[in-house]
Amino acid sequence: MKKFSLSTIILVITALACGSGGNPSIPPTPQNSAFNSNETAYGFYPSPPEVTLESVFATFKGINEHGDFVLVQQNTDWESFAKGVDGESKARTDIINQLTLASQNNLDHVFVIDALNGLNRREFANLPAGWDANFANPNIRAAHKNFALWVVRNFHPRYLGIASEINTYMDAHPEDAQNFISLYNEIYALVKAEAPETQIFVTFQWDDLNNMFPQPEEGNLKKFDTKWEQIEAFEPNLDIWAISTYPYFVFPSGEEIPAAYYSPLLSRTSKLVAVAEGGFSSETFAQFTNTPEDQVAYLNAIHNQLGPRLAFWVNTLLSDLNIDSYAKEMGNSEDATMLGNFAYIGFQNADGSPKPVLEVWDSFQGK
Repeated sequence: MKKFSLSTIILVITALACGSGGNPSIPPTPQNSAFNSNETAYGFYPSPPEVTLESVFATFKGINEHGDFVLVQQNTDWESFAKGVDGESKARTDIINQLTLASQNNLDHVFVIDALNGLNRREFANLPAGWDANFANPNIRAAHKNFALWVVRNFHPRYLGIASEINTYMDAHPEDAQNFISLYNEIYALVKAEAPETQIFVTFQWDDLNNMFPQPEEGNLKKFDTKWEQIEAFEPNLDIWAISTYPYFVFPSGEEIPAAYYSPLLSRTSKLVAVAEGGFSSETFAQFTNTPEDQVAYLNAIHNQLGPRLAFWVNTLLSDLNIDSYAKEMGNSEDATMLGNFAYIGFQNADGSPKPVLEVWDSFQGK
């Protein structure tokens, strides 16, 4: 499964929203964070339905009304962070701008630093020319470590992810898996030395972890054969077990999600768990024939199966995407088609009108 990465477009319009002059200051961390309670925190990736400033502002305001935090998931700025923790770069400014808008809307944040390509988790994103594409590369290791330390020192996140959907990469490059695990353990030790309260994790693509997309390298594994060894390879330095899930690629309807599809997480670990991104489409598009009722069934499946053990829960979109608006910026019909596969997982339509699922989501938060 491939997923179109919205981060580049989001950063462009967020920079416009915050202004591009000078070096922005680090915004304050919310004083009354939802993470201070023992309740599940709810959030979204800050993807506006349209590529406009008005849409950006409305999205952050809407997340405040229906959630507690934004997911800040950015690719490593390789050349800048290879030089050290401190410095100036457009990537750093873009991240500060996102956090500024979050702070203005009294939203906390979950960070995931991402070395991999959002279009294809089997490869790195934006490596400089001539860099060896593996986690043994000293430049890659230094840059990713410095990125993590920069985030911790400037934004003090409660939750810090060191990779997104890492099991997909581990499947494709088993020879490099241990190199990443060793890098993760190094970052874990460095961060804990400075900020022992920070909860550190990587995310696992749950549908792939359960072999729902059989690949030749999977050998004799069958669907629902969970590759637990890929999660447990990070223990004991895994503070939370976090997954991503888009089960509409697997199950034709939300009602067809098995009653024990997610719950095995709870019997495999005593730690808190999280849904770090995910969703279920509500519209007919391409090969999908989904309905708003399917979204409700998906939400109830997560809630009923993982419930009180959820530390945080991200639905990737608050509002559906206006594909035409994004297609103009992307300039690539193939990417626009890819985006359409994920465009209808919001809890609101692109015009801001609510879907039935929004009331269910709000009810989980007691709103």
